[in-house]
Amino acid sequence: MKRFLLFTWLICRAETWHGYEKREFRADGVGGYVVEPKIAAAGKPWVWRARFPDFHPEYAVAMLSKGFHLAYYDLPNTFGSPKTVEHWDHFYAYVTKTFGLSERPALEGVSRGGLFVYNWAVRNPEKVSAIYCESPVCDIKSWPRGKSEKDWAQVLDSYGFTEAQAMAWRGNPIDHAPKLRIPALHIVNEKDEIVPPSENTAVFARAYGGPITVHHNAAGPQTLQGHHFPLDDIAMPVNFLLRHTPGREHLAGTGLTPRGTEYFRARAGLRNTPARVAFLGGSITAMPNGWRDMTCASLRKRFAKPDMECINAGIGSTGSTPGAFRLSRDVFAKGAVDLLFVEAAVNDESNGFGPREQVRGMEGIVRQARLRNPSIDIVMLHFVDPSKIAAYRKGETPAVIQNHERVAEHYGIPSIDLAREVTERMDSGEFDWDRDFRNLHPSPFGHTVYHRSIERLFAVAWRQTGPRPLPEPLDEKSYFRGMLADVAQVGGWTVDPNWKPADGAATRPGFVDVPMLTGGAEEASYSFEGTAVGLFVAAGPDAGVLEFRIDDGPVRTLALSTQWSPRLHIPWAYILDGDLAPGAHTLRMRIVSGTVRAAHMLVN
Repeated sequence: MKRFLLFTWLICRAETWHGYEKREFRADGVGGYVVEPKIAAAGKPWVWRARFPDFHPEYAVAMLSKGFHLAYYDLPNTFGSPKTVEHWDHFYAYVTKTFGLSERPALEGVSRGGLFVYNWAVRNPEKVSAIYCESPVCDIKSWPRGKSEKDWAQVLDSYGFTEAQAMAWRGNPIDHAPKLRIPALHIVNEKDEIVPPSENTAVFARAYGGPITVHHNAAGPQTLQGHHFPLDDIAMPVNFLLRHTPGREHLAGTGLTPRGTEYFRARAGLRNTPARVAFLGGSITAMPNGWRDMTCASLRKRFAKPDMECINAGIGSTGSTPGAFRLSRDVFAKGAVDLLFVEAAVNDESNGFGPREQVRGMEGIVRQARLRNPSIDIVMLHFVDPSKIAAYRKGETPAVIQNHERVAEHYGIPSIDLAREVTERMDSGEFDWDRDFRNLHPSPFGHTVYHRSIERLFAVAWRQTGPRPLPEPLDEKSYFRGMLADVAQVGGWTVDPNWKPADGAATRPGFVDVPMLTGGAEEASYSFEGTAVGLFVAAGPDAGVLEFRIDDGPVRTLALSTQWSPRLHIPWAYILDGDLAPGAHTLRMRIVSGTVRAAHMLVN
């Protein structure tokens, strides 16, 4: 007599999984969930994951980006038994009806998950589009028998078997193999001692009645006696499932990106095992729980260094020119840095810095960092904003990215064009700017897009080898000698030792509750040595007009107010002259109108 299970379903809450919405529910005490893409593909294709849904999540995230849903039903310690298959029948009926998912999902089985997917597929072959497995168990006599007494006891309990019945059973995937015609992909490691391919996939593949591809993975490091390993090619299962999903076949070959091409350039790559990592940039870098924190956590896990120091050197509204001058204080103050991330494409453009300043600022950061630590690894990032989206949609690379890429190419450092990636992902229908990414300060989902791209760079960048010499500078007057100088050295004006605004306008960290040079009626003078001089000001609602002269040069004026100044005492680096002859100079300044407040003098 057939036994029926009574299922009571309740969607209880929405969470997130790698930036995507996850709809969780319970069925008779068993948890399950569906992860939704930002924009679902026609027909709502989905991947049904049997076990260990957080193992190798990269390919699954890529499937979400292609418009697939993901589904998971947590049935531990049941090993694909008849009871499991019956639970799966009910789960399938529920998610196809409630979420409108396709009637032919792709199945994924990792390790013991192979028992789940094949034991369900042999009963429901017409409901499966394709099967992808990693190190799958295809015979309970190979695993867990003889390898895990605890798991073997659970197998006997779940199946209701005696030892003799289990050994005589002919309902393993290797027994089903001749009956199946479903396209399958297995990725295995020949050194796997837990689930040996010779006893599982090899036997299964020889008997399989349908098309099957077996990939023998070689990448390391391999752990758990060869059972766990990084994939040789994360895109392989993505392309396989796309190829066998009706309506998605045209995307096969695109892998992890919309067009099958990557957005990073590894160049000379990365070499170090980092102990201290710094993140230099603007407000996007400074945002908590964003790409910076995600990348820090990833590096700590990658190198098994939970105490790895991660320096947040992000200050809102600052680009490469201020970055070059504050590098010593904000990045290297605590000692050597092994890995530096730098981004400035958004602020260099929006703050009106021209091509020469964009090169001088970025080269100032990169070259100064290399002069301080010749072995430092550097990664350059180009973030997205509406103007860059518009440029790429016209087939143009934004000028600021071209200028920063000149520096990256010259010094052989890896870079990632995230502006182009976000544009192409949106144009391929993966997500929407207003609803999903939100703006140039990304949503949590947007930060995961940035982080996943960095992770893909990591997958190849540490494989690079070879020399990394320091070339001649692109511009001898780039700001690689840049430094923050003490405003107390300016004569004629006063320093407020702990300045804070009284007008209610906002401030940025490092530019409030700090010593601030405040202009008065008198002329100020400042003596320095170098080829450039400037001011790092807090330009707020009362920002004025400065008149200045260097040595016996002409008198010039500079308006310090910006478009953001009416509501923000914005940090702004003004280079008064960047083309001076090397040597000693004297700067004289006076206020024409308004107020001048400077937290630092800038000297190169």
